[in-house]
Amino acid sequence: MNRSGWTVIILVGMGWLAALSGASEEQILKLGAERDPVSLDPHAQLSAETLQYAHMVFDPLVRRTADMTFEPRLAERWERISDRAMRFYLKRGVTFHSGNPFTVEDVKWTVHRLMKSPDYNRLFKDLEDVKIIDDQTVDLVTQKPCALILNMAALIFPMDRRFYRGMDENGRYKDAVVTAGPSFAATHASGTGKYHVTMRDPGLKTVFQKFPGYWDDKSLGNIDRIILIPIKNDAARVSALRSGNVDMITPVPPQDYGRIEADENLRLIAITGSRIITLQLNQKRRPEFRNPQVRLAMNWAVNKADIVEKIMKGAATAAGQQGPKGFSGYTPRLTPRFDPAKAKALMKSAGYENGFECTMIAPNNRYVNDAKVAEAVAVMLSRINITVDLKTLPRIHYWDRFDAQTADIQMIGWHPEMEDSANYTENLLMCPDTETGYGRYNSGNYCNAKVDELILASRMETGNARRRVLLQKVEQILYDEAAFIPLHWEKVSWAGKRHLGIEPVVNLQNVAYFGDLMIH
Repeated sequence: MNRSGWTVIILVGMGWLAALSGASEEQILKLGAERDPVSLDPHAQLSAETLQYAHMVFDPLVRRTADMTFEPRLAERWERISDRAMRFYLKRGVTFHSGNPFTVEDVKWTVHRLMKSPDYNRLFKDLEDVKIIDDQTVDLVTQKPCALILNMAALIFPMDRRFYRGMDENGRYKDAVVTAGPSFAATHASGTGKYHVTMRDPGLKTVFQKFPGYWDDKSLGNIDRIILIPIKNDAARVSALRSGNVDMITPVPPQDYGRIEADENLRLIAITGSRIITLQLNQKRRPEFRNPQVRLAMNWAVNKADIVEKIMKGAATAAGQQGPKGFSGYTPRLTPRFDPAKAKALMKSAGYENGFECTMIAPNNRYVNDAKVAEAVAVMLSRINITVDLKTLPRIHYWDRFDAQTADIQMIGWHPEMEDSANYTENLLMCPDTETGYGRYNSGNYCNAKVDELILASRMETGNARRRVLLQKVEQILYDEAAFIPLHWEKVSWAGKRHLGIEPVVNLQNVAYFGDLMIH
């Protein structure tokens, strides 16, 4: 579970000289982000900040497009050779920042290192072997039929195995994966990405400089230097953009969408992300929640569109299912429910016309406006005579309470690490099983053997069309049975100076391809 300004320096007085000489001014951009990466090691932590950093300093084998399909990067093409293996043909002539050549051996070494990472190893647990075919070709082989080999490849950012070989001056192995504390990889990096790190002061500033030997000569990106400045406070981040101290920020607080959109010098890009905010209804604690009519009534009683408009200020998209458009399981007809009259009729039919009392917990600093959303839901449920005793907690205290299932209704948001529909259900709605880990965050204790069967089948179905059918069946069952209350998908957002071509380089996985960013 997954529990980012730019100033263009224009030397006006020298413009005529540059034109005469044919030289171009260095394009420097300052980026105001909520956080910076905790480490220069791309395997130290699975987080949005680390993935963003990896796309700047390293390159994946493949990467996601705006419509969530895959496009070539270090792998120029690929083909499935069996239901357990996919073959990748690597680009030739690629060089690491150290000057070492990129080879198939670097891919194999990197995957083996990923499998040692506490944050990444579970995502590669189905992988059996990295088989080198020749000096340009490598196979990823899984233990059993696997649908997600390309998803794995999107998380493989080959590292320079020669650079990380041996021991450092402190007697530590350079290739060690250290999630917290000092390590060579935490402060040194050699990737194949467009930028290399030239200066880093954690929490204050990181400078990325264009690598002169970068391989992608087809990219239209024209940024030479990126200065990343972490600005945790929302108001300060927006102020930095509006005052011109930075040229781009992420994320954009919902309350400032209107101000930025009204500024003719700025532009806002906000798109539906894949993190869904949900409420789980604990069927073990409350017998009422075992009745599908009650769960349906609660779904019909909650006005998701109203929450998005009035509380989220448009910074979310109302949800009726788990995955957003672009995901394999997405089904257009599964729209958000809201009908107070129908909700009351269902409560009456279920024998609960007079309602009942229940408890609810939600974090107050984990998701955007989480406490306000929970308060609104409690009011909406009161209109069908469900009295909610709501408690909101800081996230540092929330998750222990969540895991202990201390309340009847509990809020949880989920972003699937591999951007795949099945991951939602595997973690949030499969029958809880401590052996397999399925349903680990299913505090509602919903359990449907057919849903489990379909999800397990989807993991091994390598035909995209057939797999889509399986996952859409899952979403239909969950919708029909009101297995949970889907609220909304949080939007991922960026804002910047109008001359920045932001939109073509972002997508719903909340990563910007800064190497392709253009200053117009």
